[in-house]
Amino acid sequence: MRDSFGPVRAIFIVSDATGETAEKVVRAALLQFEQYAHGIELQVFPHLRHEHDVDSVIAEARAAQALVVSTLVLAGERDLLRRKCQEGGVQCVDLIGTLLAILVIFFGVEPRGVPGLMHAVSDSYYQRMEAIEFTVHSDDGRNPEVLIRADIVLCGVSRTSKTPLSIYLAQKGYRVANVPLILDLPPPSELYEVPPERVFALTIQPDALLQIRRERLARMRMTPDTSYGQRDYILREIYAARDLYARHPEWPVIDITGKAIEETAADILRLYHQRAGTLARLRSPADSV
Repeated sequence: MRDSFGPVRAIFIVSDATGETAEKVVRAALLQFEQYAHGIELQVFPHLRHEHDVDSVIAEARAAQALVVSTLVLAGERDLLRRKCQEGGVQCVDLIGTLLAILVIFFGVEPRGVPGLMHAVSDSYYQRMEAIEFTVHSDDGRNPEVLIRADIVLCGVSRTSKTPLSIYLAQKGYRVANVPLILDLPPPSELYEVPPERVFALTIQPDALLQIRRERLARMRMTPDTSYGQRDYILREIYAARDLYARHPEWPVIDITGKAIEETAADILRLYHQRAGTLARLRSPADSV
């Protein structure tokens, strides 16, 4: 369906900060129109703070038949851009203004009006960096002496997404360690010293693991005849891991078969916070009369 604005040849992303947030939203939206959006040019105009900058962008947008998408935080800048776009006959989409207006009603206070807060260096930034460093140094069973310091410990046989899950969770600020379960080798004793509410047991269906491992062997140009890629060996590994999990029923078992990393991580975090909340209630003093 066409509207009165005509065909869009480009999208100009306007921001009073870096423009990264708006660019991600625009790219996500364009994926819904992939066959039609081919050839659409994206340009980011960051740190837009002055009227002459707005005039320059509007002039370029009019010449390029561009749609303007903005995440300007300050109300005065949003109003200026909207007015200039109307005067220049340029279509403009305000990604943040409507949401801010609703949040004003919801919270009953005015917004801070400070651009760039999403990318400001804060305590949470340093927490994520520390978590990532911890996780990298604790990957694949390295440095088992620090398992006790981890927020989350993942265990599972090879190719159960332990490392990508660990890195994904670390980027959210969690210190994660992972322990590989190797057939006929006991896990490090430090694993049993970790509070059980922090340990998560990963499993996968045998056929899915067989396919993953054989694809990996093919990429490495190795023969699939090694035990690593043999169904009987994989079954022994999975059954041994299940036996370990059965001896520790306090470890939740999460089947990763067919799941994206984000989906499995969401399951882990949901259980992690549920268990943390339960423990907090159990450890709180009982109400007395």
